[in-house]
Amino acid sequence: MELCTSIGLSLVAFVILGYFYVKKKYRYWEEKGFFHMKGTFPLGSLPGLGLTKHVSLGLQDAYKEMKGKDIIGGLYFMTDHSFLALDLDFLRNVLIKDFQYFHDRGVYINERDDPLTGHLFGLPGQKWKVLRAKLSPTFTSGKMKMMHSTIIGVAKEFGDFLEPYAKKSEEIEMKEILARFTTDVIGNCAFGVECNSLKDPNAEFRRVGKKAFSFTPLLMLKAICAQAFPNLARTLRLKMTDDEVTDFFMKLLRDTIDYREKNNVKRNDFLSLLIQLKNTGKLEGDNVDLGKLTFEELAAQTFVFFFAGFETSSATMAFALYELALDQEMQERARKEVKAVLEKHGGEFTYEACGELQYLERIISETLRKYPVVDNLLRITSNDYQIPGDNRIIEKGTQMAVPVYAIHHDPEIWPNPERFDPDRFTEENVKNRHPFAYLPFGEGPRMCIGMRFGLMQTRVGLATILSKYRINVTQKTPIPMAFVAASAFLSPKGGMWLRIEEI
Repeated sequence: MELCTSIGLSLVAFVILGYFYVKKKYRYWEEKGFFHMKGTFPLGSLPGLGLTKHVSLGLQDAYKEMKGKDIIGGLYFMTDHSFLALDLDFLRNVLIKDFQYFHDRGVYINERDDPLTGHLFGLPGQKWKVLRAKLSPTFTSGKMKMMHSTIIGVAKEFGDFLEPYAKKSEEIEMKEILARFTTDVIGNCAFGVECNSLKDPNAEFRRVGKKAFSFTPLLMLKAICAQAFPNLARTLRLKMTDDEVTDFFMKLLRDTIDYREKNNVKRNDFLSLLIQLKNTGKLEGDNVDLGKLTFEELAAQTFVFFFAGFETSSATMAFALYELALDQEMQERARKEVKAVLEKHGGEFTYEACGELQYLERIISETLRKYPVVDNLLRITSNDYQIPGDNRIIEKGTQMAVPVYAIHHDPEIWPNPERFDPDRFTEENVKNRHPFAYLPFGEGPRMCIGMRFGLMQTRVGLATILSKYRINVTQKTPIPMAFVAASAFLSPKGGMWLRIEEI
């Protein structure tokens, strides 16, 4: 009896202590003097985030509620305090001027047990700085030009692949087909292998690639726990990457590298550049010693190149085609430009030709404005940070979210933001806009290193389609657009069904 009483009293004490602990956690922003959204146990300020509503839309709601009331807005994710950046000048400070306080993303990595997480996107501090210096030379315009012919080869196969569907004026799920195109591009450029996912949708590379992107409730729970308790997660050897995905990509890379080195095979691709860094620490034709890459570092960078490259570009192309299907006049204008440039360059999408597709470039920019696939950016304060011109302090370890989608849909910055208008990106309009109003690739030293490559394959993919085919909406086209709630990137709910026709 006494034992039961002791246990009961202990449980009551535990509940009471827990209650006051949570109450104190949810008073954090009030005590610091910042405008904020109240938190409710256990999910915090935005309980439906990623469950019933996509993260981008949840953060947009918070942005609308708090903008203009303070320079930042306090939030609670579960019981952790985070904040939204609400002011573009403040963003300029934290992403560039005061970057030393915000150089990390606060992303969970576990290089020991989950080696593919040790990539440039997630690495913190000095590790990131050293690796960025090694990899930056592999993404110059000269290196992109070197890979362009590989992309063109896949694009020709892509154009031929679409022909039977166009002859029958079929409706197709365009996002999946575009993902197969970008899978083949990335497979060639990052891994140096023929993936054949266009010809075979069940090809192993495509199947494992899909698995790498499966955003299950279990994975979401693991990610939340790892973000909240990273040291405990590493102690428990928690992994974010599926074992089959890790084994597949590590074996593929080992076999490919072994074959190339034994047979002295050289290709114009990203893997070739990384192999040079692995073996010599230098790139061919460059005497600068960048430092050697380990195999694990090479594998992680190749994996994130695949991970970040195929989904983002395929989704951007899908959203662009969606808008062009809704506006046939705009689509025809883009097609005329593509055909004129092709004729000028002898019917070939040369690197120079693609650089002349100015209207198509504006369409891509407006697509990334309206549908920023990476819809928010994360940073974490590495030291206490005093807000410029303010005596308030943002404490070390506080996570910041930059609500890119919300900023891109702010009517005070972008009049009539739901209207798709490529002319927002004329040279004059760009000059007249705040430079931090447009952030599809981030900004500052941690800006997306693969931006040039992503834009290049997007440009080639869209130009290939527009040069031969017309895209139209069907009864299955998602009008109005809705997004999958539980998705790492913006993704159309129900797929992107469009009709493809011969011109």
